Amino acid sequence: MYTFEECQDIVNKALNNINLKQEPANLYTPIEYILSIGGKRIRPALVLMACNIFSDTIEDSINAAIALEIFHNFTLLHDDIMDNAKMRRGRQTVHEKWDLNTAILSGDAMCVMAFDFILKLKNEINNKILPVFTQASIDVCRGQQMDMDFEIRNKVSVAEYIEMITLKTSSLLAASMKIGALSGKANETDAQCIYEFGKNVGISFQLQDDLLDAFGDENKFGKKNGGDIVANKKTYLLIKALELAQGEDYKILTNILSSRGLEPEEKIGLVIEIYRKLNIEQITSEQINSYFIEAMKCINKININVDKIEPLLTFTNQLMERKS
Repeated sequence: MYTFEECQDIVNKALNNINLKQEPANLYTPIEYILSIGGKRIRPALVLMACNIFSDTIEDSINAAIALEIFHNFTLLHDDIMDNAKMRRGRQTVHEKWDLNTAILSGDAMCVMAFDFILKLKNEINNKILPVFTQASIDVCRGQQMDMDFEIRNKVSVAEYIEMITLKTSSLLAASMKIGALSGKANETDAQCIYEFGKNVGISFQLQDDLLDAFGDENKFGKKNGGDIVANKKTYLLIKALELAQGEDYKILTNILSSRGLEPEEKIGLVIEIYRKLNIEQITSEQINSYFIEAMKCINKININVDKIEPLLTFTNQLMERKS
């Protein structure tokens, strides 16, 4: 069975073999750039690992893995434009290094390239995988729009937030696993079980990101805590705090969010103080654990030797145990 690290290596080698030395250079060079600046290759590695659960050979899933990684990076490229972000993984974003129009067009080309890699799969695999990939692609766009809509809304419910992160973040992780399973000739029941596993892991993963932004170890996290707080980003923590806060606590919290005169460190400190008072850290941790337990229930329904699932479980456990 392949480990996550072995799957990462396979993905990186396959990415390096893509011919991006094409004309016009201003279309392909930005694509080469964003694919070369790192990333954990989680989604394509999960494609290969899920395939390996049901098949001893993973060659038939490599093109699908590359499609998922190209599509994921396309979403990051366009996210950076929408967020007006200047840096990605410690390097200039594409629209900063080139310009806005170049970034939009290169992103569009990446989206088409991703579908092209799906179409390179064998017909009997392609017919099952293409609908999964297409639905995930639409889901990501729906989730992104919901996230942007939340920025201009005063109230967002926990249920709405969970739906948004399911679409924006979790759906592509889940699709990666289902696509891998299908390319390994899994039956539809088992493929759907691993999809549900991936969906719940993805929700847990995003909730953990929310938690780490407020309460993570800054030395391990590699950045200052509280970026979401400074930006008034509607994370699970903030939404839950607004839901639970009453009386003076609610008034203080809403005043902090609307104030323009607070220094970032002061604002972070005040919000964290309210989070602690409302026990938000523990509540979020319990929610994370709840979705992870649900994920384990899903994967335990798969009718296969547990040894074949072990590498995937080892990786997902490591993912959820991270402190940064």
